[in-house]
Order: sequence, then structure tokens, then C-alpha cells
Amino acid sequence: MSRKPDAKKYARRSKRPPGPPARREGAVSQSSGPTQEVRQGVQWVTVDEDNDDQRVDNFLLSRLRGVPKSIIYRIVRKGEVRVNKGRVKPDTRLRAGDTVRIPPIVRKEKPEQVKPGSRVQGVMEAAVIFENDQMLVVNKPSGIAVHGGSGLSFGLIEVLRSARPGSRFLELVHRLDRDTSGLVMIAKKRSALRYLQDELRQKRVRKFYHALVAGSWPDDVGRVDEPLLRYEMPNGERRVRVDSAGKASLTTFRSLERFQGYTLVEASPVTGRTHQIRVHSAWVGHPIAGDDKYMDEVSMKAFRSIGGQRLMLHARALEFRLPGTDEPMRLEAPYDEAFDRVLRILGARKSGSEK
Repeated sequence: MSRKPDAKKYARRSKRPPGPPARREGAVSQSSGPTQEVRQGVQWVTVDEDNDDQRVDNFLLSRLRGVPKSIIYRIVRKGEVRVNKGRVKPDTRLRAGDTVRIPPIVRKEKPEQVKPGSRVQGVMEAAVIFENDQMLVVNKPSGIAVHGGSGLSFGLIEVLRSARPGSRFLELVHRLDRDTSGLVMIAKKRSALRYLQDELRQKRVRKFYHALVAGSWPDDVGRVDEPLLRYEMPNGERRVRVDSAGKASLTTFRSLERFQGYTLVEASPVTGRTHQIRVHSAWVGHPIAGDDKYMDEVSMKAFRSIGGQRLMLHARALEFRLPGTDEPMRLEAPYDEAFDRVLRILGARKSGSEK
């Protein structure tokens, strides 16, 4: 007669599968190949003031970068995430002092696209024009997106995070088009992010752009308040047009300097719609030089003939109050070489014609 195996003894023997010895909690291992597998044990995290009132799902997404949202919501749903030892829902609000249990996570991460010390990283760090313990402001170069995605391996925020591995929090406060240069605010604390985004919503942050537009800007056009509608081209490209079905939009304009065939204007968007300044300028009949979306081919060819190489739109200045102190601040960003060179060429032609 055969004996039944001791169930308790068998369970103890089978608890760990054959293979290398188990790692202690919190240990990290990396595999070779195009991706690295990161195994992290149970984490017990105390919520600080900076994360007070944040949703659980957003808290986890910020701490577990690279983990798909589906996994985040699954571990919450299964009760593996606990707050003060209790089960929670994804929209549960955290409070400072709460203790959050984050279960072991296995995720695959791509190697860093931006290597420390790379030329792009060096350029971006040199472009920081203001920084304190709450935020930093960068003079973003034209041609670099503010974040990766849509076929781009990295953007401004990824470069900054790579350059500052010790920074616990770096998030974009607002965005700029890829081909637009100039000032971008980045929050270093969640409280600063909430403060600055609320200031933007309340229209207490003033943005001033410099744009070189085709033709002579009319003196009687100081504001454009046409509604804007986003749509897609047949090839999937995103565009915006003036349309009564669109969202209310307002941009103020003033002329700064006139050249032969062009005008340097200051544009200040009161609302923050996609491509707002570009579309409002084109609607008036004076598209921004170098704008391959809203400028006609003949005008584009003429701009290229004078050495134009980029979209001539630059986020020149910001006026805002510093988070934490409410101290008023005004920052200005110089033009890059490509923008400045076009203005010098046009200025030389203007001076020659006046002699």
C-alpha cells in the first residue's frame, strides 16, 4: 500500500522553483540583450507633502515608469496595492503620511536612448536659464520635441531625466511644438506642477512669442479671436483650421520691426490651443516664415532663398509667479543662431535699401 506524500512537507519543498537562489527584496537584476528586465521586491512608500491628494493610479504610474497601465490597474484591482494596510481603488486619494505597499513588479525596460554626456544632453543642460528647488526653465532648441513618442525616441523631458538620475520628479508644466524654440517650464515637485498649471488655467501666466511673418502685418490687427478646430489630413497628419465649430481662441499681436517682405511680431496667446499662433497668423494672411504646414509653397521657397532653415517662432518671454513664494518673475530667452541669422540678413537688406 503506497503512502500519500506529506502535503505540508511537499509545499515547503516546492515553494521555490529550481534555479538560482532567490534574491532579497529590493534587489535588481539586468539581463543582456536589447531590453533589460528589472525585478523589484515589495516597496513600502510613505506619501510626502508633494504627493498629497494624488490619485493612487497616478502615484503608481509616476513611481513605476515603464510599467504598462494595464498592470498598474490589475495590481490595484487584485488588492496587491495597499494604503495603510487597506485595499484601495485607482481613484483613491492619498494623504501625506499614508503608507503605500507596492507589490513586486517585473517589467522590461529599453536601454536609455540618451547616453549621459551625449551632445544633446549637454546642449539641453546648457539651455537651462533658471532653476530653483521648485522648478526649472529651459530655452528649448527648435527641432527637439518636448517629449518622446510618435516615432521619436526621446524629447526634452527624457533628456533632462537622463541627465539628472537623482531627481525624483521632473514633469512638463506646458508644451511647445517641436519646431518652436524658446521657454518651457518644468516642475521639480508635484506641488509646483499643480501650482503652475493652475496659474495657466487662471490665465495668470503670460507668454510672449516672437514670430517672423510673411508680408507687412496690418497695424489695425492687434488681436485675433477666431475659433480653432483640430482635424487630421488623409495621411494622418494633425492640422488646425479656423472653424465656427472649433474652440474659442484669442491671440494678441503687435508689430516689432518691419523688413522687406516680412514683419517681426510679438504674439501673446491668451488661450492655449494647438498651433494657435501659427493658424491665427495664417488666417490674417501673414503665415509664419518657415511654417511647412500653413505657408504656401511659393512663400516657403522665397524664405528658403534668403537662408531660412526653421520655423520662425520663438517663445521669447514668460511672466509668472514662483511657486512657494508668489514672487513675480520675468524670464527672456535669446534667439538661436538660425533665427538670429535670418533677422541679420533681413536687417542688412533693410539698411541697404534705406541708403
